[in-house]
Amino acid sequence: MKKHSIEYKKVLFYCGILMFLSESWKQYCLTYLVNKGIYDWWYFPFQLCSIPMYVCLLFPFISSKGSCSLMLTFLMDFGLLGGIFTFFDTTGMYYSYLPLTIHSFAWHILLILMGIYAGCTGKADYSKKGYAKAVCGFLVCCLFATLFNLFFYPYGRINMFYISPYYQMGQLVFRDIARILGNGIGIASYILAILTGAGLLHLIWNYCSHLRCSQ
Repeated sequence: MKKHSIEYKKVLFYCGILMFLSESWKQYCLTYLVNKGIYDWWYFPFQLCSIPMYVCLLFPFISSKGSCSLMLTFLMDFGLLGGIFTFFDTTGMYYSYLPLTIHSFAWHILLILMGIYAGCTGKADYSKKGYAKAVCGFLVCCLFATLFNLFFYPYGRINMFYISPYYQMGQLVFRDIARILGNGIGIASYILAILTGAGLLHLIWNYCSHLRCSQ
């Protein structure tokens, strides 16, 4: 059991290293090849699909079983959802520089694989309490995203988690809600949809864990 615990930490940490290196390359390309030396805050790496990178990089430094379980739960619920959700609207995944487009698709495929792997370790928290803790983690990320949006707005375009009050909601479906009911409602419905989607995934993982235990 202990060996398996160390194994999943290594696998996910290596994924985190790969993501960090590729993200560094992406930031370089966007700044110097696409934007001629000007940093574009729109691509600051703090979107829902960026958070798994930070989570994976923390695994070697976290010894608490409860914390590791929470991190795995976040990956199998919100990380997996972020990877899947992106493929419903791929417009933001295309760049003028083809290697960046390839990187974007590869990144989100990796998110899906990591989410499935995290859920299959048997070490995540498949209970309602586990989901509630993952939700708290997500909401904390939303808080930080909002702070980034407010603080860095004077320096350029920035819209972390796509919940900046300075920009009209642009996500498919939710932009229509924002247009009809207001941007605040559009943002709130977007966050609620993420929570609902992650909750549905958690229910599936919970069901799978019960099947595994019954065998």
